[in-house]
Amino acid sequence: MLEIGKMNTLRVVKEVEFGLYLDGYEKGEILLPKRYVPEGTQPEDQVTVFIYTDSEDRLIATTENPHAQVGEFALMKAVAVNKVGAFFDWGLQKDLLVPYREQKGPIEKDQEYVVAVYLDSTTNRVVGSTKVEKYLDNLFPDFEEGQEVDLYIYGRNELGYKAIVNNLFSGMLYKNELFQSLERGQRLKGFIKKIRPDQKLDLCLNKPGFEKIDSLSERILAELHQGKGFIALNDKSTAEAIYLRFQESKKTFKKAIGALYKKHLITIEEEGIRLVNRNSKL
Repeated sequence: MLEIGKMNTLRVVKEVEFGLYLDGYEKGEILLPKRYVPEGTQPEDQVTVFIYTDSEDRLIATTENPHAQVGEFALMKAVAVNKVGAFFDWGLQKDLLVPYREQKGPIEKDQEYVVAVYLDSTTNRVVGSTKVEKYLDNLFPDFEEGQEVDLYIYGRNELGYKAIVNNLFSGMLYKNELFQSLERGQRLKGFIKKIRPDQKLDLCLNKPGFEKIDSLSERILAELHQGKGFIALNDKSTAEAIYLRFQESKKTFKKAIGALYKKHLITIEEEGIRLVNRNSKL
């Protein structure tokens, strides 16, 4: 089945002077213009192409990769605004239209916005929307707390950063739990911290719970073994100094060294922590 607005692997049906015709299944033959044809491609070969519509609403193929496919999100620059809507550079020769009805607010030329790419079911056109939330949270979030997920930062408010989770849901990274700045359009790994009663997702960048503490304890112990058996940090050190060294919060660090102390693997001194025995392991 052909998927408009996505990458498809299609069979070459025939070669013509201006390109190749590909088998578009129920949609018939689709042209891959000559400028996009990979060198040496012949009839019956398979090619991976992106399918969308040209200026006359005909299906057309390209080997270029858009910044986002249907169902995805990307930070894009507005290259033109007219009476039809705003047009964005999304990595293809034909710009992506964001109609006025799909604009969250006024769009200015040369400014960047996070855009959701979707397929208009009426026209079969691939279009965009800056109303990102409209295309999120339409399913029940089937996650477990502590589960690793893909995050895409799409906004910020007084609480912290808004993130798209696995291209389907929205979640929040709270600024009082972060020790680094994030940017719109940034992709990174994160974890489900909590699923709230309203089905909203609280997120974090480090694995929550005891697994996280155990992991940090192992890292601290490894650094002690690799170094001189001493690290100039303890439970009285600043949060900034701890994060600079281990990229963890002071609260997590205190729990991790507390666990090591209870196992008699380290001593906690005025100037830092010291390894008790060079052969000690968790």
